[in-house]
Amino acid sequence: MSASDTGERSVKSLDHALRPADWAQYVGQPTIKENLRILLQAAKGRSHQPEHVLLYGPPGLGKTTLAHLIAKEVGASLRATSGPAVERVGDLASILTNLSPGDVLFIDEIHRLNRAIEEVLYPAMESGVLDIVIGKGPAARTVQLELPNFTLIAATTRISMLSAPLRSRFSGGTFRLAYYTEDEIVQILKRSAEILGINIDAESLKEIATRSRATPRTANYLLKRCRDYAAVLREPLNLKTVRKALALLEIDEGGLNQIDRDILTLLIDKFGGGPVGLKTIAAALSEEEATIEEVHEPYLLQIGLLERTPRGRTVTKKGYEHVGADSPKNQQPLL
Repeated sequence: MSASDTGERSVKSLDHALRPADWAQYVGQPTIKENLRILLQAAKGRSHQPEHVLLYGPPGLGKTTLAHLIAKEVGASLRATSGPAVERVGDLASILTNLSPGDVLFIDEIHRLNRAIEEVLYPAMESGVLDIVIGKGPAARTVQLELPNFTLIAATTRISMLSAPLRSRFSGGTFRLAYYTEDEIVQILKRSAEILGINIDAESLKEIATRSRATPRTANYLLKRCRDYAAVLREPLNLKTVRKALALLEIDEGGLNQIDRDILTLLIDKFGGGPVGLKTIAAALSEEEATIEEVHEPYLLQIGLLERTPRGRTVTKKGYEHVGADSPKNQQPLL
């Protein structure tokens, strides 16, 4: 085994170690956890397979972790795949026919399945059968295969891209994961620090939580990078070191990275704060429109630094303050 393979496996095992092993360790999302608890306990009481569940929301909030916890709760094996990995109808047919009774099938990024593959899922989810078309043209015929009882848990960051017929077949419920509070992120970081053997004080954990964009995955990433910074520079992992490490990563006090700030600065300096169209912003920053709209813009909107209007994007007063610029009301008139 090569060193790169060993390193990759160690990273995967590290991420797995940070994943909550039971419901008590899963911090946040109380409403979703309660709904799932009732769903699973009711299914157990009836000796039925739990119904299919759809989880959606921004990346890094714990959708995959919930899938693992559901499988563990019902004592089932979790078979995982993703939308991009299922390229042909035959791929999905192979996955479904290889399931064992009671298995939980997890499909991440399910919005990236094409419509032809979605249609194979309809009867599989609803009736537990797989319809396979053999041959082409007038000689084509349909063969129906019985599938073992299974539960589909799907995750997506873009629920609008799922067809209505597919969404309606998640009879167990559709749940939206919310961003985490700062206190919840601190709890997650404290547990992660204990697992990783990191000695860090409460003040430093709060500093990381403040800059984590209310997302556990981001918080754990920042914690590991602060640990690495302290280890390499042989500095104690305290508040001063944490701030220096985050400054090196270009993460400011509000959790914004350099591109986030560039978007605000561009709108203020070149376009008077907006409104400006997405295409113009992307061209001016030499970034893809999708990157700005899906990666950077949601957080700027969430914390109130940017507004999306029919005419384009506009920087709010809070956005001006964040980058240290005078808002239009405070700017001195040109002479």
